[in-house]
This record gives sequence, C-alpha cells and structure tokens, in this order.
Amino acid sequence: MNIGAKLVDWAIRRPRLVTVSMIIATIVLGSLIALVKVDTDPENMLSAKETVRIFHNQVKKDFDLNDVVVLGIVNEKDKDGVFNPQTLAKVTELTTFIRTLSWPDPAHPGQQIGVIKRNLIAPGTVDSIEQGGPGEVRFAWLMQEAPPTREEAARIRRLAQANPLLNGTLISEDGRALAIYIPISSKDLAYRVKKELEKKIATFTGDEAYHITGLPVAEDTFGVEMFIQMAISAPVAMLLIFLLMLFFFRQIKLILAPMIIAMVSVICTMGLLIGCGNTLHIMSSMIPIFLMPIAVVDSIHILSEFFDQYQKTRDRQKTIKEVMSKLFAPMLYTSLTTAAGFLSLTLTPIPPVQIFGLFVALGIVIAWVLTMTFVPAYVMLLKESSLAGFGQTHGGESGTSPTHRFLAWLSRFTVVRAKLIVGSCLILLLIAGYGISKIQINDNPVKWFTKSHPIRVADHILNHHFGGTYEAYLVIEPAQGETKEFSPTLLGEKLRHAIEPRLTALANGPELRSASNQILDELEKEQLGNREEFLRALRERFQALQEKTTDDNLFEAWYPLIETVESAMEETAVFKNPQVLHYIESLQNELKKHPQVGKSNSIVDVVKKVHQELLSGNPEDFSIPDSRAAVAQCLISFQNSHKPEDLWHLVTPDFRRANLWVQLHSGDNQDMEAVIDTVKRFTALNQPPLPLTFRWAGLTYINVVWQDKMVAGMLKSLLGSFVIVLIMMVMLFRSPLWGLIAMIPLTVTITLIYGIIGLIGKDYDMPVAVLSSLTLGLAVDFAIHFLERSRMAFRECGSWKAASRIMFEEPARAISRNIIVIAVGFTPLLLAPLMPYKTVGIFLASIMLISGLATIMILPALLTLGQNYLFRKINPTQKEKP
Repeated sequence: MNIGAKLVDWAIRRPRLVTVSMIIATIVLGSLIALVKVDTDPENMLSAKETVRIFHNQVKKDFDLNDVVVLGIVNEKDKDGVFNPQTLAKVTELTTFIRTLSWPDPAHPGQQIGVIKRNLIAPGTVDSIEQGGPGEVRFAWLMQEAPPTREEAARIRRLAQANPLLNGTLISEDGRALAIYIPISSKDLAYRVKKELEKKIATFTGDEAYHITGLPVAEDTFGVEMFIQMAISAPVAMLLIFLLMLFFFRQIKLILAPMIIAMVSVICTMGLLIGCGNTLHIMSSMIPIFLMPIAVVDSIHILSEFFDQYQKTRDRQKTIKEVMSKLFAPMLYTSLTTAAGFLSLTLTPIPPVQIFGLFVALGIVIAWVLTMTFVPAYVMLLKESSLAGFGQTHGGESGTSPTHRFLAWLSRFTVVRAKLIVGSCLILLLIAGYGISKIQINDNPVKWFTKSHPIRVADHILNHHFGGTYEAYLVIEPAQGETKEFSPTLLGEKLRHAIEPRLTALANGPELRSASNQILDELEKEQLGNREEFLRALRERFQALQEKTTDDNLFEAWYPLIETVESAMEETAVFKNPQVLHYIESLQNELKKHPQVGKSNSIVDVVKKVHQELLSGNPEDFSIPDSRAAVAQCLISFQNSHKPEDLWHLVTPDFRRANLWVQLHSGDNQDMEAVIDTVKRFTALNQPPLPLTFRWAGLTYINVVWQDKMVAGMLKSLLGSFVIVLIMMVMLFRSPLWGLIAMIPLTVTITLIYGIIGLIGKDYDMPVAVLSSLTLGLAVDFAIHFLERSRMAFRECGSWKAASRIMFEEPARAISRNIIVIAVGFTPLLLAPLMPYKTVGIFLASIMLISGLATIMILPALLTLGQNYLFRKINPTQKEKP
C-alpha cells in the first residue's frame, strides 16, 4: 500500500479525528489573524537594504523632505476663480484646521505625529518676494489673513504668480485652482488626514470643489479599501462557487466539503503569514483570491469522479477509495507543480512578492493535505442514505444534457480535425507573439482605483490645473574627488598651526592658547557636518571667550582666521558657482519641454527671483548673477524671509548638494522613465562646468525601480518554474516526450494571455505579473489530469480512438466544471472599486477558459496525430472491442 493509499485509508478510518484536528488548527491559526498589521507602501517592494531606498531616505533627511497630501480647491464658477474673498476665507480656515491635525505618538510617548506644521505650504504659510527699494528685498506673508475685497484677492494672485516657486505649484496659472501641500510625519497617516479633511470640508458651502490626492493618500486609502474588498468579494465569490457546485452536483451536504477546504486553507495560510510576523501587503492581501480556486480545483475532480461512480457501487467507502486511488497521483503532481510555480516567486528580488509566493505555495500544500484527508473523512461522516439521490443518474449532465452533447461533439472533432486544431493554434501563437512584443511595463498606485473613484478624479483635475502632484527629486552633487569633503578634525589642526604665531605675540598667549585648544577640541568632538555649522559654532565660542577676557587683541588674533576659513570653504560651495547654476537652469529648461513635466524648482529659481527684486524688479533682471559674491548676496537676502529654512529643501547648508524638485503630471512608470532618459541625454550632450553626478529619489522613482526589478525577477521566476515543472512532468510520465506534451497547454495559455495583454494595451503591472504563476499552476493541472487519465483509458481500451471517447466523459466534464465554477465564481471581482481585483477577476476567467480549452482540444489533437508513437510503450490490459 503506497503512502497515498495509507493516508486516505487513515482518514476513512478516523473521520472524526481528522475533522477535530482540522477545526483545532483552524481556530489556533485563525486567532493569529487578529495580530494583522497592514503595509500598503510600495516603497516596501524593495528591501530596506536596497541602495536606491537607502539613498531615497537619506535625501529626505538631508533636504528635510516629507511625504505630502495634496488638497486642491477649485472654483470654476466665480469669475476670479479661487481668488475671491469667500474662497480665500475658506482656504484660511482650512489652513488653520490643518495645523491642528496632530496626535500623540503611541510608539514614542510625549511626541506628536501628523502634519509637519513648519513645512506646510499654503497661501498663509509662504512669503511673497517684492522689491523693498534699491538693493533691498521685502519678504511678507503672501496671505496673512483672508482678504476682505476682490482687489486684495487679485493682488495675492499677482504676487503668487510672480514667484516661480509658487506659480504652478501653489496656484494654477489660470487662477481657477489653489493647492495646499500637507507634509505628514508618516505615509500611513495619509488616510487619517484625508478623512479629517473631508469632515471639515463637509461643513463648507459654496461653489468650490475640493480634491484630495497624492501618492501617500492613494497607497494608504488602498490599504483601507483592500480590507473592505476582501470582506466583500471573497465571500461573494465563494457563495457563487457554492451555487455553481450545487447546480452541478445537486447534493448540498457533499459540496460543503470543498467549500470548507477552501475556507480553512485561507484561514490557516493567513494565520501563518501574520503569525510569522509578516505585514499584510498589497500582494499578500490577494492570497485568499489566488488560493480559493486552487483549493477547490482538486475537490471538483474528486466530486466529479465520485458523482459518476457512486451509483455503480452505492457504497461510499468503496467509491471514495477507488476515486482517491485513481486521482491521487495526478492531484499530487498538480499540487506540487502549482506550489512550485508560486514558490519560484521567491527568486524575485521583491520581498512582498517572495512572501506572497512562499505562503501561497504553503497554502496549496495545506489544501492538498485537507483534500486528501478531509474529503474522505467528510464522506464517511455522511449517512449512506443521504447519498441516495447523488450520482450521474440524478445529475444535470445526463446523456442528453448540453454539456454531454458538446463534449461528445468535441471528442469527434478533435480526432477528425486534429491538423486543423494544431494549425490554428500555431497561428494564434504567432499573433500572440506579436502582442507580447507590444506589452508596456507600467504601474501607478493611483491607477489601482477605478476612473470614477474620488482619488482618481482628484488626480486628473489637479494635474490638469497644476504643475503636477507626482514628485521626483534629482540630487546633483560634485563627482567624488572634485571638491574636498568637510573635515572638522583636519580643519581644527590647521587652525591650531595658523593661530600659534598670533597667540605667541600676545602677552596672555598661553592663557588664550589653552582656551582656543579647548574650543577646537569641542568642535572636533561634535563632528559638525558642514561649514555653516562649523563657522556658527566657532563664532559662538569666540564671542563667549571674548566676554571672559579683557584683552582687546583677541579679536585681531581670531577674526582674520575665521575670515580665512570662510573664504577657503566658500570654494567648496559648488552651488554658489554661477556657471553651475546656469547649467542647472539649462537642464530645467530641457525638462520643461517634456509633456509630463509640469514644472521644476531649484536653488536657481530662488537666486533669480531675489536677484530680480534686488535690482529693478523688471522681468529682464530675472537672471543668475555673474559672480559668486552676488549669488551669495541673493542667498543671504533670502535668509531674511519668514521661512529661511525653505532654502534647505533645495540645497544643503554647505551648498555642495542640490535638489532639483521635479513635478510630473503622471505617476506612470513609463513617464518617469522618459523623464530619466531626458536627463541622461541632456547630461551626455552638455558637459557641466565641473564633473557632477545625478541621482534620482522620490516615490515616483522608487516605483520605477521596484517595477524593473519585478519584471526581471518574474521572468527569472517563470523560466525557473517552467524548467522545474517540466522535470516533474518527465518524472510523472517517465517520458521526456510526454513531459513536453504536458507543458503545451501551459505554454499556449501563458503566450495567449500575455499576447492579449499586449494587443489590448493593458499595462503589465503587479497583478498581471504574478498571474503567470497562477497560469502555470492551473494550466498544468488540467494537462496532468487529462494525460494521466488518457494513459489509463488507453490501457483499458487498447486504442486511442476508444480511449478518447472515455476521456470526453468524466475527465472532460471535471475540467469543464472547473472552468465554469472558477471563471464564473470570481466574476464578483469585476464589481470591485480596486483595479487589481478587477484584473485578477478577468484574468482568472481567461486563464481557466484558455487552459481548459487548450487541454481538451490541443492535447487530444496531438495525441491523435502522434498516437502510433506516443502509445507504443503503453501496454493495454485489454484489446479494443470490435
């Protein structure tokens, strides 16, 4: 007795033990689901050790950047757009309200989370820049309070549009829209902030329309709606599968078994996932959707065979033993190959995809074990009398049923028209190959929502009015070795040697030498990061020392040194160099030509605007000064604004690294890649005045990186799993040729599915990428059952002609039932407001249909054409009857 028979026999003899064990495991593992933590951040598609992610986080820290929620206010009805007293009063009220959106940090008592008030960008939190007189710039709040008149509102509009940092960012060029950029301490607060804003907005009346968007909002909102979708779609799909199985098998008690297996498999798998400390990511949220059809497939094969055989014996124990004996090997190999397909996802460099593949594979193993044990146990727990009406004679698929007639026709057609079927298949594969060449690799978290979703609508409207709600950061810095890195220790040593002769000449030199050494020791220990910090600390300590001494010569000894240090270190301030600024200006002009780039901001815009107001205020003076000193004067003037720290969003305090803030109308990966290519072409054709490096950061760029890694990883995964499954098929059939034939439905299905994707213009995104694993599992499932049963039928009949008639009875009916149950059962996903779920629903149905048809049409056609060779080593147990 083999292992399979022993397992089934044990389940038949111990049905209550099997059932109780399953219930206990389900309760224990299911209780772990309460520990769930949701993670919808696509940034986590990359490992925390990934270089690009480390750099992205460092850029956020160095330039004091935050994830942003964008609130847009649009007024299309007022003649002055949003620049009327009533609308601006609401903007002021909203700004005040937004400042209150902070809460105690549960992880760090005493600290606050929520809106970062200092970086809030709104009309009441930014400066206007005007000429204050010859050689003087005046900074004033753009809108300190709501304007009482339309004239005042119009003045605010003029001042904002005159500032390149605000025009197209804070206000639209047509004056119809205004945006508030709300920086938050963490992306997972975006949905909470959004809901609070919606409550406040609900108290307003008037002609304004309010729109909330931004990548953090899209990602966090998806996490919330993902749970809602899981709670609705999965149960509805299971209900529909239940009703379809009831239609086919007409015995409610018996069809409860596969439903229980699907439910228990999902609960146990999700419990293990969460219990192992994994977060519920966008990928892992789809585990129930992928696992349910796989868990049901084997049960449908068992029920179909049991349905056809029971009336012959009317003995449930004998029938279930025969059925499990006949189907054990095919079901084992289909489960192993499907698990191998998903397990191959661990080869991808994307952590959430690895976790997804690992736990779906684990769920498949759980489902197989339950199928092998619980189905026989469940049958044995039923009374024999309850099965009196169960079987082929009672079912809806008698010899006169539409399904039976169709399969009988198909049986004849695949034999008579075998060459036509194979030829047509080759033509379809050629067309699909062309479609595959047209596939576009693209993703965008905002497009995870339907076009009518408020986030998608807000994205469309605000990107129409403004420079763009998608951000990318191009960090520019000198090439390594071009400028000396700041070293407080090295500088301290130079100061000691330089000051020594000056102090020696003073009467109290030893006392001052001791004091100066103490100051320098302190500065070296503090490990200050840039020249501004060093000079500020040096001056503070110099002033403190001067207050303690009466020696008037101290100033003469120290101040020239400070001047010398500042002058020497000024040479390292790359982004005070007019030539470098002109180069960045040219790069910004090139970017502006790109259709998806709305605008860009940099230190150049600050310098040009301040320079304009320092001179005449006329448009022709909106330019970069000719000297370092003049650039420095512009930057010093900007330090007189209400928010001088805003400069450090665009350049580091040592002026050695600059941030070119690019706003895009689209968050699509392919659009971001086009912008990256634009920068590459420009820098290749235009040599900078000194060697510079260009590196990207920002969420939009992060999405590009993980998408590229996913595509490469998925290809590697698919090829690897294809080879593994092929080896398994060769082992199962003990023939390389039969193994290759078993791979044909899989190959045809994958090729046609991805060909259709390319032909209809559907983006190759995350859900589509992982569907290849499901395709591999389900397509090879049908092929294994069909080929294994074909070989069995040939042994019984002695000829393929007779065997084909058998194959288009129960085996083909089981495949047909699987196609219908799974394809139709998941149509509720098409009603979901989330596009990934719609995609899964559509392609699940397509996979089932194509793989099923490929199995029951292409395989019998191939067996017909190659029967003399394929069956020559299979010895029949009896000859075909004349």
